[in-house]
Amino acid sequence: MDNKAQGGGDGLIRTLVAQPYLLLVLAPTFWGGNMVASKLAVGEIDPFLFLVFRWVGAVLLLLPFVVPALRRDWPKISGSLLWLCLYGALGFAGFNMLIYGAAHFTAAVNISIEQAAIPVMVLSGNFIVFRVRARLLQIVGLVFTIAGVVWVVTHGEPQRLVDLSINIGDGMVLLAALLYAVYSLTLRYRPNIHWLSFMFVTSVAALLASVLFLFAFGGGMATLVAGLAETTLIGWGAVAYVMLFPSIIAQLCYARGVEIVGPNRASLFINLLPITGTVLSVLVLGEHLEPFHLLAAALVVVGITLSEHAMRARP
Repeated sequence: MDNKAQGGGDGLIRTLVAQPYLLLVLAPTFWGGNMVASKLAVGEIDPFLFLVFRWVGAVLLLLPFVVPALRRDWPKISGSLLWLCLYGALGFAGFNMLIYGAAHFTAAVNISIEQAAIPVMVLSGNFIVFRVRARLLQIVGLVFTIAGVVWVVTHGEPQRLVDLSINIGDGMVLLAALLYAVYSLTLRYRPNIHWLSFMFVTSVAALLASVLFLFAFGGGMATLVAGLAETTLIGWGAVAYVMLFPSIIAQLCYARGVEIVGPNRASLFINLLPITGTVLSVLVLGEHLEPFHLLAAALVVVGITLSEHAMRARP
């Protein structure tokens, strides 16, 4: 009986990991849940502790599975350790520190849609730094996406840009997007190592950076001691979600999807993040979609679609 149940479970897992498009939708869905968790954590756990505990958990969860890959990849890891630490500090710790802080000042729907700025910044950075030219259709898509992000950041009142009257939380999200864009642009220097090795080393780097942020900006040991006692069950639940789903399971889903369909086709699905984050914010948090959200989302979707079509039209 147990063997049959175990066999059925194994069969379900094998079926799941053979469905690339399901996996590639699950990945941005779990990443979108990071915005929901960050909002649920407000008032339930200190944001700096939230960041530290996320990476403590991710490192511990990865540790039992990563040793063989680490041994095999160590010569390449040691030669690129500075880059790997940079990836963890910028793309994992720095990005999420700003997102978790922004959740105290702005809606999760805003945080989700504003992350559409990341591909815009990556495209711009590729041109400015690496002289990678964009096609006309990409530029048109870029304009639409920028318009959508601006519409959210200014809450449908672009005059706020002139008046420099922008919510601090929305500004933090844009800064987080910039950090993630830098992370994405520098991935060209990533060593050719197993994804488990990459995730573990960068997660350790993210943990070290998170501890530095805690002591530099978050009150240090006093916050740590007080936070352990003051964190609520909801806070611990949010920690459990972010340490497992966005940190590990989403990465596993995306890595498997890339393995099956290739990076070019898989990368399209990352752009679902603003949509999945928005939908989850409405369903789970009960946030309301304002008219400016709907217009901004439409602009972002059109912009991303045009840009992706241009990328796939390249000979």
